[in-house]
Amino acid sequence: MQTAMAKGSMFVARSVPDALAALAERGPTGAAFAGGTWIMRSPIRDEPLAADYVATGRIAELTAVTIDSDTIEIGAAVTHTKLAAALEGLPEFAALATAAGSSANPAVRNAATIGGNLATTAFAAADCVPALLCLDAEVEISSRDGRERMSLEGFLGIRSTLAPGHLLTRIIVPRHGRSSAHARLPLRKAGDYPVAIVSLAISCDAAGRVATARAAVGSVEPVARRWQRLEAALIGHPLEPARLAKLAQDFTDDFTGRDSVEVPAWYRLSVLPSLVRRAATTMLTHA
Repeated sequence: MQTAMAKGSMFVARSVPDALAALAERGPTGAAFAGGTWIMRSPIRDEPLAADYVATGRIAELTAVTIDSDTIEIGAAVTHTKLAAALEGLPEFAALATAAGSSANPAVRNAATIGGNLATTAFAAADCVPALLCLDAEVEISSRDGRERMSLEGFLGIRSTLAPGHLLTRIIVPRHGRSSAHARLPLRKAGDYPVAIVSLAISCDAAGRVATARAAVGSVEPVARRWQRLEAALIGHPLEPARLAKLAQDFTDDFTGRDSVEVPAWYRLSVLPSLVRRAATTMLTHA
C-alpha cells in the first residue's frame, strides 16, 4: 500500500519479503520507517527526509518477542513499551527492560522500536544499545539475497555503510544467566536524553566472586561500546559498588567524551563512576 508524505511516499509492507523488495526497488532513495520517532524530527535537525519510505511496523514477524530456554528473539519493529513488558520478571534481562522502559517518555516509548534504536547512526544516546552490548546480543540483517547474523558490536561498525535493500529484522540475545542492570543520567528530567549510560551484566561463582563480566557505556561517545578494561578488573573479586566506582574513576581515560550544546565532554566522563556504582548497587539489591 502506497501513501503520500509531506515529501516523497510511504509504502506499507505486509511481510519481510515485501519490505525487502520495496527497499531494493527504491535503492538509495528509499529507507525503512518503523516507529518514526527519529525520522519525523529530521526537519528540526536540518536533515533531509528520504524520497521514499518503506513502513515495517505492520509486519507480524517483526513485532514479536519470543522467549525460550536458550535465547530471546526480538523483532526489529517491537516497541520499547512492548519489550519492557515482555521482559518483566526476568532478572538476567533487567538492563534491557530498564533501558526500554525508561528511555525518552511514554509517548515515544509507545512508538519507538528496538530496530530503530540500533540502526539510527546519529543517535549517540540510544538506551538499548549499551544494554544489548552487555548482553552479547546479535542482530539479523536481511536482504533479497538472504539473512546474515552478526554481533551487535560488528553491526554498529558497519551500519552506516550497508547497501540499499538491507533491513535489520531481528535481535537475538543469549540467556547466560547473568544478573544485569542499567543506569542513566538524564539532563534534567526523565524525558531528556541521557548524559551518560552504563549497563552491566555479571555472574558470580559460589564464593561470590565475579566469574564473568560485561560492561557497556552509551551517550559518552558517538557510538556505544564495551568497557573491556573495567570488565577484566572485575573478574575474581566480589561485586562491591564502591570498588567498581573507584575502578571506573581510574579508567575514565578509556573514553573520549563528546561535546554537545547541552553538555561538555568532561561532564559525561565525570559521571561514569557514579553510574557504575548505581548499576552495581541495583544488581546487588535485586540479587
